[in-house]
Amino acid sequence: MAVHGSFHWNEVASDDAEGSKKFYTGLLGWTTQAMPMPGGGEYTLWLAGGQPVGGMYQMKGANAEFDRPQWVSYIAVDDVDATLAKVEELGGAIHTPAMDVPDVGRFTIIKDPQGAIIALMKPAQGE
Repeated sequence: MAVHGSFHWNEVASDDAEGSKKFYTGLLGWTTQAMPMPGGGEYTLWLAGGQPVGGMYQMKGANAEFDRPQWVSYIAVDDVDATLAKVEELGGAIHTPAMDVPDVGRFTIIKDPQGAIIALMKPAQGE
């Protein structure tokens, strides 16, 4: 079970998924595993020693939520909606509204008061 406030996941939004695969597998020795995304497209798991260490998706269409390729870290929270309610109160902004991903969990992407992006996630049971 993920601990509230701990870093839980990292993923890269890439505008060249094949190029990113070549770079990170060559640089770090990671391997990849393809997974279908809900609504279409493919999600890539990064594996180190056969264990998932992060993910990647191709930025396009509905997945083009950023203006440039970037890594996004996910922080585990006990309740996405309750945590999201505090964001604007503390000077942040909502970048991507909260949504559920089947078998993954509920997440949102926010900007802190300085403009840095971070994701908040309540992992699905068993994650």
